Amino acid sequence: MSVLVTGGAGYIGGHMALGLLDAGETVIVLDNLSTGFAWGVPEGAKLIVGDTGDTELVARLIKEHAIDAIAHFAAKIVVPESVRDPLGYYLNNVSNARALIEAAVNGGVKTFIFSSTAAVYGETGSEPVSEEAALAPISPYGRSKLMVEWMLDDASRAYDFRYVALRYFNVAGADPKGRLGQSTPNATHLIKRAVQTALGVHPKIEVFGEDYPTRDGTCVRDYIQVTDLIDAHLSALAYLRAGGASVVCNCGYGHGETVKEVVEVVKRVSGVDFPVGVSGRRAGDPAAIVAKADRARSVLGWKPTRDNLDDIVRQALDWERRLHNRRTDG
Repeated sequence: MSVLVTGGAGYIGGHMALGLLDAGETVIVLDNLSTGFAWGVPEGAKLIVGDTGDTELVARLIKEHAIDAIAHFAAKIVVPESVRDPLGYYLNNVSNARALIEAAVNGGVKTFIFSSTAAVYGETGSEPVSEEAALAPISPYGRSKLMVEWMLDDASRAYDFRYVALRYFNVAGADPKGRLGQSTPNATHLIKRAVQTALGVHPKIEVFGEDYPTRDGTCVRDYIQVTDLIDAHLSALAYLRAGGASVVCNCGYGHGETVKEVVEVVKRVSGVDFPVGVSGRRAGDPAAIVAKADRARSVLGWKPTRDNLDDIVRQALDWERRLHNRRTDG
């Protein structure tokens, strides 16, 4: 049996492929390489270049590779971009997901893990936020992910099909063994941008808004190390294979740092006092969002072990240096 990883040439999907291979699984990656990299697919995983919305292709992969589980990461993920291009996000994130779910159901795949997001909550008004909180996304990105959660819930009620939807908070860091990290040059992730600035890729880092109702006026986020996040996916896979019921779980550490605090950690770890600019708020950004992730621990048996922002920043910095050397070496 094999696991199909959509978006497995990207940041989180690539780490999932690594985690599955480390666990002895057979891995098939489906990625259109619009933002991912063929070289980022771990050795041992088979890369198929194509779209998740191609039901004929997915059906063939399910049959040819005896796929018994799908881990779905392929999606557009930039909140401000989703505000500018909502229809593009609904096409890519919702329509393609619907086609993928249909192919899974028709192909007899009963196990599905979905990469969701804390953006489904919107402005929560209370921290930490639990899975029972009101769902009121404030961006097309968040709405697109919530729509897929609804489709999964409906499909699980109608067919012999079960899923785990994992609502990520802010994913950061890199593989502790140095095999993979966030590789998209123009990624908007705060830690990625900050370490790039420390290494001279950008002249300064921009802080978007310092008038939020937080302890220093900048947004608060719960930063989860990427390998810890993948451990949650592996726990979800084992849970579903053991007959577990469909469930939605938060993935975070339960505490948050402000943008300014993260920037100061990057400065300290890198030893570079780089310039910081301030701009207005970005559309779709909630003031604060921190996870209550007890359900993932109790239901899935998830045990995160890498909750250390200094280490997360150090991993991101080391990976950025590796990327620089890769470009330099051609």
